[in-house]
Amino acid sequence: MRGIRIGSAFGIPIKLDITFLLILPLFAWLIGNDIAQLTGIVNDVFGSAIVADPLTTGSTQWILGAATAIGLFICVLLHEFGHSLVAMYYGYTIDSITLWLFGGVASFTEMPERWQESLIIAVAGPIVSVGIGVIAYIGFITVPLPGSLEPAKFVIGYLALTNVLLAVFNMLPGFPLDGGRVLRALLARTRSHARATQIAAEVGKVFAFLLGIVGLFANLFLVALAFFIYIGASSEAQQTVMKAAFDGVTVGDIMTERSDLDVVEQNVSVATLLERMFTERHTGYPVVDNGGLVGVVTLDDARSVEEVEREAYRVSDVMTPDVTTINPDADAMDAMQRMQENDIGRLPVIENTELVGLISRSDLMTALNIIKSRGSQTALTKRSSTSLPNAR
Repeated sequence: MRGIRIGSAFGIPIKLDITFLLILPLFAWLIGNDIAQLTGIVNDVFGSAIVADPLTTGSTQWILGAATAIGLFICVLLHEFGHSLVAMYYGYTIDSITLWLFGGVASFTEMPERWQESLIIAVAGPIVSVGIGVIAYIGFITVPLPGSLEPAKFVIGYLALTNVLLAVFNMLPGFPLDGGRVLRALLARTRSHARATQIAAEVGKVFAFLLGIVGLFANLFLVALAFFIYIGASSEAQQTVMKAAFDGVTVGDIMTERSDLDVVEQNVSVATLLERMFTERHTGYPVVDNGGLVGVVTLDDARSVEEVEREAYRVSDVMTPDVTTINPDADAMDAMQRMQENDIGRLPVIENTELVGLISRSDLMTALNIIKSRGSQTALTKRSSTSLPNAR
């Protein structure tokens, strides 16, 4: 996830997504506006006698709301560090931890596939949350009443309760929640990682549907959360299936080779480029000069020029010179991930500084369909540009 970097800990960048900057004030307002009822809940659960009236006078309730909301998200951050530090112990790299609308997300460079490691990493976060809840409860029972520390007692009690609830909710089997990942790890004991992910994702979708139904009658935030769980389950299942299907398949196996590749010279007019795009049904071309790659030009680049000026403008005027490339020996899944990270649809393939081919999203999707339909990657053969649709 993208976000604003605010620091790092243990070598892991910490980021804030724009949605976090929206949800934090909302949480602070909701908690502050409901201090009296929340105080009653804390008293009922822990058998305490916090007096609510002093907490709702003047600006106290809004200060408490802000402090509690910030404390809650700090606890979520610690929850994600629980996952991350255990993953780092097993040798995995964590790209970042991002706080956003629904809490926190730890972004792994590579997701663990050994079921034992997956299981321990998945439960580490809820264990941290329970630990924070226990520590907060100990602090709660040591704060004396009555006295000036009642506001602090409320915040500590609220965090003690919500951390335990956070752990319990995360352990529900709603993949990609922690409980869903635990389910996948257990399923992977007797199944492939990809198959275990598919089953866990289907269970997660059912959970999301039920959560959404409950949310319609209880809280619309639950509906949004259900949508996130459903999309997350579908997305990760698809990524895992693709990774399994592309195991051992390289970019060179799928790419359009240089001899079959349509390119454009940088001195060609934009008007001529658009004519070629219409005739050849391509939406992008590698741009070459004396046979060497100098950029990439797309339909959007060409459209950026006014129609009356397209004869005067050259491809070199509108192309993107800073090109993300890939090596033909790279894994096909690496190509897909690089396209997603850079929000692009195609990658020039470079070997020893020479353009040797091009790989696109449609190439990857077509190859995936072939592999899935034939049931084995050994059925995949190198293709010419006429064997697959011209969708570059």
